Amino acid sequence: MTSKPLSRRDFFQYAGLTGSAFLLGLSSSIGRAATSQLPTGALAEPLQFTPYIRIDSTGAITIFNTKPEMGQGTFQSIPALICEELEVPLEMVTIKQSNGEKELGTLQRAGSSASIRTSFTELRKVGASAKEMLVKAASTRWGVDVASCRASAGTVVHVPTKRVLTYGELAQEATKLEIPKEPKLKDRKDFTIIGKPGERPDVPLKTCGKAEFGIDVEVPGMLYATVERCPVIGGTLKSFDASQALKIPGVVNVVDVERVVGRFHLKGVAVVANSYWTAMQARKKLVIEWDTKGFETFNSSDYENKLRSLANTEGLPDKSIGSVDTLNLSPQNTIEAFYETPMVAHHALEPISCVAHVQGDKVEIWTSTQVPSSVTGSGPNDLHKHVGFKPENIKMHTTFLGGGFGRRLYIDFIIEAVNLAKQIDKPVKVMWSREDTTLQGPFRPMTFSQLKGGLSDDGKLVAFQHKVISPSYLESVNTTFDNTKPDPIMVEGIGEQAYEIPNLKTSYVRTDYHVPLGAWRSVTSSTVAFAHECFIDELAHKAKKDPLAFRLEMLSKPTDVQRVLRKLKVVSDWDKPLPKGKGRGVAQWEFFAGLCAQVVEVTYRPDKSIKIDKVIAVIDLGEVVNPDNVRNQVEGAIIMGIGAAVKPGITLVNGKVMQSNFYDNPLIRINEVPEIEVHILAEGGKVKGVGEPGLPALAPALANAIFAATGKRFRKMPFSLEAV
Repeated sequence: MTSKPLSRRDFFQYAGLTGSAFLLGLSSSIGRAATSQLPTGALAEPLQFTPYIRIDSTGAITIFNTKPEMGQGTFQSIPALICEELEVPLEMVTIKQSNGEKELGTLQRAGSSASIRTSFTELRKVGASAKEMLVKAASTRWGVDVASCRASAGTVVHVPTKRVLTYGELAQEATKLEIPKEPKLKDRKDFTIIGKPGERPDVPLKTCGKAEFGIDVEVPGMLYATVERCPVIGGTLKSFDASQALKIPGVVNVVDVERVVGRFHLKGVAVVANSYWTAMQARKKLVIEWDTKGFETFNSSDYENKLRSLANTEGLPDKSIGSVDTLNLSPQNTIEAFYETPMVAHHALEPISCVAHVQGDKVEIWTSTQVPSSVTGSGPNDLHKHVGFKPENIKMHTTFLGGGFGRRLYIDFIIEAVNLAKQIDKPVKVMWSREDTTLQGPFRPMTFSQLKGGLSDDGKLVAFQHKVISPSYLESVNTTFDNTKPDPIMVEGIGEQAYEIPNLKTSYVRTDYHVPLGAWRSVTSSTVAFAHECFIDELAHKAKKDPLAFRLEMLSKPTDVQRVLRKLKVVSDWDKPLPKGKGRGVAQWEFFAGLCAQVVEVTYRPDKSIKIDKVIAVIDLGEVVNPDNVRNQVEGAIIMGIGAAVKPGITLVNGKVMQSNFYDNPLIRINEVPEIEVHILAEGGKVKGVGEPGLPALAPALANAIFAATGKRFRKMPFSLEAV
């Protein structure tokens, strides 16, 4: 949560309101907290601080959530960490979403499954420090030993006399006290919130329609806009004729507008009108000449052939253990395989939208984004660099997100909306249709893998090679990326698995690509895990060993992976034989976000189709805030993983994306969802993420189960379950 070491006082203290309020939080990258006396309702200036807690004289407690809520539960879990140590039930606090304010630091973002794993201890310290200061203030007022006082439900109680003071009554005195050098944190066994199922305060708002998402935003005087973008990916605007569009009543203006997505600068034509329907009808009347830059001849099938042709290319070295190249293994003990995964779209259920209002040198923005601090920040890739406004003149309103999955990590649609608003004298709401979001990207890149493995005569894995062949994600999003080096995102996890393999070699082959790429839930682990863990199964079959036993053989030392697989073996009844026509497959994946292992059970039906019967997952967290949130997230990741494994991906013909909506790029429907059983390991230790780790293991476990049931090995996603 911090990028520089801080003193304890600077780390925690912020005193704010004369006689009335107490604010406490974490310092941002500045390294110095400001303390001052201000009128009620004012904030300190300069405010180089991240205030998470505010307690006013009435006893009202507000906690700020800096991790945008997109269904993953941070609106409950982030405040829960503070409330646990502050001794305040969640029902007593008001939770406010941050809006990219400078005072709240540069980590106002939700991605990489980082919200809890990067702040579990630090946010508890915020709550613990506040509690100790409030207790000390009470003991001083009463003239009693601090040990005779305890905090409870927003009050401090003097236990012997049962006297009570509220936090609000103590706020002013607490701000004058020395910050505890090392606040005492609760023992895990004393948690009353952390680790317990809890109601999410955002759910009632969403179920009764009170929650505001980006697509719900309405601002007085607002106009609506839709943008026609080049249908050939990589193309941009050459010229346009809007004469017919402008004849439609209600159309206000038609202008060109630039969208910046990573290293790509693309221009489209925006129609601005008094309603979205009117803008859409006028959009159909535009006559546009596009500069397709030669990309109109591009076909993804040709590109896939190019990737396949690079299978024997040496590649850029990633990780090397032992000496794979000098081993002299007999041919009968070696195998090779080639695995393929397609491009996919993000398909957040809430389509993209953004409202922007430019007034002079200031801009105000309302939108659903995973990265509020990238909208208002001063970094080299933040919004200000693309739209010409000073960071301090950008005001942000963050709404709930109807799904993110990585798509809303990118601010291209915000750049586009602001660039349009600069040309309009009213607030303008740019709305993307479902077709726009599917056709324009960015997309998860296609990723191919060349694998080689070698066994000893007694069936032990002694050599393993994994070469990734793909376009570069970092090259797509970063104009300064050095493509002479392997893209660490594209080789994510393949050289970091816990398996004890004496000779290991991983590498990367980069290929040129003009299509905007974006991180998709679990990033490249969603593709490379499929190849890696399926190939481990192939090696187990070659060695004539049980797939789970084969994995555990390579985990002789105590590791989290060993512990998870042993748990999975028990809860899945792995050793219990299945009836004829059924199969069981296993896979695990450990990467930056965390660790999850899964067993998938399938039935091979008489009509040659596959039914997914059950998925059993074991996720290792170290600590868990809300187990209900964890189960929800793992279930969602598994369902998303099934969709990516068996539903059509994104393909290009003559430069254009061939899929446009759910009818030709479908999601999993409820009748296709198997029984899902989630087991949580939270036994202390390193805190791991939740939102992404549940996804990578699904596809390989499913493919391995199908092989167990049918003898057919799938090495290319998507694979059909209809006729195996």
